[in-house]
Amino acid sequence: MTIHHLNCGSVRQIEATYDGPPPTHAVNHCLLVETDGHGLVLVDTGLGLGDVRDPHATLGADWVALSQPVLAEEETAVRQVARLGFATEDVRHILLTHLDVDHCGGLPDFPDAQVHVLAAELDAAVAEAPSYRYRPAHWAHHPRWVPYPVDDGEDWFGFTSLPVRGLPPEFRLVPLGGHTAGHTGVAVHGDGRWLLHCGDAYYYHRELDTHPEAHPLLDIVQARSEVHRDLRLGTQARLRELVRDHRDEVTVISAHDPWEFERRRGASTGERSAAAARSASPGIAPRD
Repeated sequence: MTIHHLNCGSVRQIEATYDGPPPTHAVNHCLLVETDGHGLVLVDTGLGLGDVRDPHATLGADWVALSQPVLAEEETAVRQVARLGFATEDVRHILLTHLDVDHCGGLPDFPDAQVHVLAAELDAAVAEAPSYRYRPAHWAHHPRWVPYPVDDGEDWFGFTSLPVRGLPPEFRLVPLGGHTAGHTGVAVHGDGRWLLHCGDAYYYHRELDTHPEAHPLLDIVQARSEVHRDLRLGTQARLRELVRDHRDEVTVISAHDPWEFERRRGASTGERSAAAARSASPGIAPRD
């Protein structure tokens, strides 16, 4: 499989907690996976065309004021898919870590895709919308939901995991609780190792260090948006153990850390030459 790393929505500028990196915009780190026989798979969507064109209506004025999105149409997933030479309908599956606005805003741009999400997350979003985090404009087109309970999970490096319906075993949903009612990671296997998109289970790469360090601004955001503090902190502790014990088998990424996104782009190898040339367009990073 070919995995493309996409930034689908730059937001407010932040600084690292150590010397070296210049201030940069936080990202919405999504994955686009090319499969054999199953079309394209998108992991999270970031912001969509509707968000860019009318942000106050779809994202909400409070979210816009806090997040300070760049609102660049060329960063939307649908535009990046097109620049890679694919059609919108080639995206057949969307795997969502959760339904916060910056993770599902692009759903209306892919109306034919099956949308895989934990059932608890979908239930919470429908019950609570409209709210700061859940905006019904993102599912007004009636997506083809594929909800998942978490009762019958299988072991994955000590975590519960769920097979994804209609996709090969190289795709797994890995529930990572605490941030929202039904928050999940998404694991993709390629090039002999797993890539785990952790969504908002952590916000900053140093949170997973042996001696964790939170980002002063991002930590405020994640603390304010958590639904269960002990569960969220427990999830981070388990991810720390995963990184410590299985770093040769699993790479973890989060949704918003811009330095992590740049490292994945820099570490990407094996990209087809044509796609690599197209990746020079804004917002596209080559494959993992």
